[in-house]
Amino acid sequence: MSLKVGLPRMHKEPGERRDFLPHFISSLDRDGAREIVLEEGYGSGMGVSAQEYLNASSKVRFADYHTCLSQELVAVVRCPSEEALERIPEGSILLSMLHFPTRPNRVRYLLDRGVHGVSLDGLADETGRRLVENLRSVGWNGVKVAFQELAKVYRSFEEPGRRPLRVTVLGAGAVGGHAVSASTRYGDPAVRAKMVTLGVPGVEVTVVDFDLTCIENYMLDRLERTDLLIDATQRPDATRPVIPNDWVAALPQHAVILDLSVDPYDFETDPPQVKGVEGVPEGTLDQWVFPPDDPAYERLDQRIRTAHRRLALSCYSWPGIEPKVCMAVYGPQITPIVRVLLSKPMESIDVRSGSFFERAVARAEVSRWYEASQL
Repeated sequence: MSLKVGLPRMHKEPGERRDFLPHFISSLDRDGAREIVLEEGYGSGMGVSAQEYLNASSKVRFADYHTCLSQELVAVVRCPSEEALERIPEGSILLSMLHFPTRPNRVRYLLDRGVHGVSLDGLADETGRRLVENLRSVGWNGVKVAFQELAKVYRSFEEPGRRPLRVTVLGAGAVGGHAVSASTRYGDPAVRAKMVTLGVPGVEVTVVDFDLTCIENYMLDRLERTDLLIDATQRPDATRPVIPNDWVAALPQHAVILDLSVDPYDFETDPPQVKGVEGVPEGTLDQWVFPPDDPAYERLDQRIRTAHRRLALSCYSWPGIEPKVCMAVYGPQITPIVRVLLSKPMESIDVRSGSFFERAVARAEVSRWYEASQL
């Protein structure tokens, strides 16, 4: 089977610069794409020229955004807006970060439109291990920025006589593990080397498993002794915060909150979905640092309590801070997925197939995911 592939850019904010690299374009050609339609300016935000893409495949042509969306297979890291989704024809495939469990309205929209959404974040093996992820960059990029901000507000940050910095990591999964490793090195090995040279005490990291976060007295005591609070939880119920806003008051005034889970606020669902740490704004690749007096707090829905604030860091894509590095990771991970999509019609892709990647694609397709979620 041969499909026309559309690769649109992302237009939600100027800081979003992630486009697939020329090596990925070459793989599309080798795997049988009939035509590869790139949006004008593709790759320019990462310093990749149009000629590099043209050199990668003779099947490449450039077109406008809507033309890219109208192809038979559309691949883009971040899900397009609902208005843009209307341009994707019925029966086409959308390969993107679709976040089915936390975007019920998106699931219904794709089902109603008859678009085969294949969720990049939902591609997993039989044990649940994600096939397309950059969790190391989530942990390291976020923690690096957090320590940079903590250094600005904690006056004795580089003083040899200070006590060890205290980091509390909520959640013991993959992201939490990377956050622990990064925290012991200030998110940057060069900073750690400098601190060792200066004779400054290091970092004490405490990991709090999700099941312990509901014990209020324990958590308040822990928060009182926390310089950097990291939310890396994966909550079974996104309608309940891990840290209610009242608990934020227990943090020292200089404390920094780092949101690595980046769950969205969603008041279109009933009950509404909230962030793990209540009151933290939703960050983007244009702004991920929010001091307590930032206007972003006032723009939040009034149902979100923000009375107690600390300097907060949030970004819907921590890997996106370094876009070219991010796409160098994603490209090889996505290549075998696209190979499956180019090899046979979506209706023939079987969750019982002998192919490892075909089974993963079948589980991550919206209609089959929805059916499985109802069981």
